[in-house]
Amino acid sequence: VQLQACGGGLVQPGGSLRLSCVASGSIASIPAMGWYRQISEKPRELIATVINGRSPNYADSVKGRFTISRDNAKNTIYLQMNNLQPDDTAVYYCAGESDFGLFPYYWGQGTQVTVSS
Repeated sequence: VQLQACGGGLVQPGGSLRLSCVASGSIASIPAMGWYRQISEKPRELIATVINGRSPNYADSVKGRFTISRDNAKNTIYLQMNNLQPDDTAVYYCAGESDFGLFPYYWGQGTQVTVSS
């Protein structure tokens, strides 16, 4: 499965963006999918996960502002980001779990989000 992330860009503080991650194959059988972000040279950080049949989980840094969702029929996951702040500036990556339980296993190529006035 290949993942293609898109939707990044430049936004002002307080603004919103929606990231999409389209898979080349079915994601219905992929239990966990999520979004990571990497700020400058810091380690990649898991910020949101969505597992089939369960409530999403979020890092404290984005809880209440970001919403992850998945549409298995469209083989796509989304990250709705509201009230963006300069600290959210990062490269955002989508990821998926392998069929042998390893997460993350599949990676998207990353999309840049820049929050600046």
